[in-house]
Amino acid sequence: MARTKQQQPESNPSLSIKSVTKSSVWDIQENDVIRMWEAACKDAEVKENVKHYLQIFKSAFFVEDLREDSAPIRKSFEARGYKVAVIKFDDSMKFIWAIKKRPISRVTDLTYENIRHITATQLLEVIDRNFGGGWDSLSQSVQDVIQSGFDISTTTLPKDRLHKKGGMYEKKVEDGYEVLEVAKGGWVEAIFAKLKPEEIKLRMQIKNGDDDFNEEDDDSDVVVEDNYSSHDEEDEEVDGPNDDDITEDNYSTMMDLGGEEDEEAAELIDFSEE
Repeated sequence: MARTKQQQPESNPSLSIKSVTKSSVWDIQENDVIRMWEAACKDAEVKENVKHYLQIFKSAFFVEDLREDSAPIRKSFEARGYKVAVIKFDDSMKFIWAIKKRPISRVTDLTYENIRHITATQLLEVIDRNFGGGWDSLSQSVQDVIQSGFDISTTTLPKDRLHKKGGMYEKKVEDGYEVLEVAKGGWVEAIFAKLKPEEIKLRMQIKNGDDDFNEEDDDSDVVVEDNYSSHDEEDEEVDGPNDDDITEDNYSTMMDLGGEEDEEAAELIDFSEE
């Protein structure tokens, strides 16, 4: 199961109930949530807007509202990984919450808010759990989420060519990419992933989130690199099965079976209509 990168509130004193967002909430853990709510119990604004602030935390945590704080109930939830806390604003307003961080274990768990809060290794573990189908097995929406936080490159090569010295695999690893290998018969698809620098991610957010953005006004020297199916020169030559791989089963998918007989049939149809 992929887990998010931990970040304690002590290293970020500005993070509080009022400042936490649906993105930064992925940086904290269950104990941090409890401390933040306990610290906000005397804040009148938080008290009046509990549902609003709680909704932000629920984007990254399971929060169960318990009716009572008994030992058997605590034991039951704690056995499932929950932390149980009593949050008391005053005598008339008290909550008993069981809190647990949402796992990021499936591709459907990935969102624009949490994608930058996992490592490239954890991301590839999640992709590998997707039935082992490789990059193309992911929906376009999931690919978009992943590429908003990571640089992704893929290549498919014969098993004995993938680790060729000086090839794409070696270059990507040296450049800091993590790699997932997906076996496809005698071929292997390599998926390379590397977290995008924060400044690139922020620039993309501004461009995609501002309705008034005018591309003609953007004179920045941003180079958009097509990393979807990057290959080095030698890898490009091996982008699919060669003639030796043609079999009776795949022949029809690789050749145009239409011929002179089809053309003669079309001429007969035209003649009959006349």
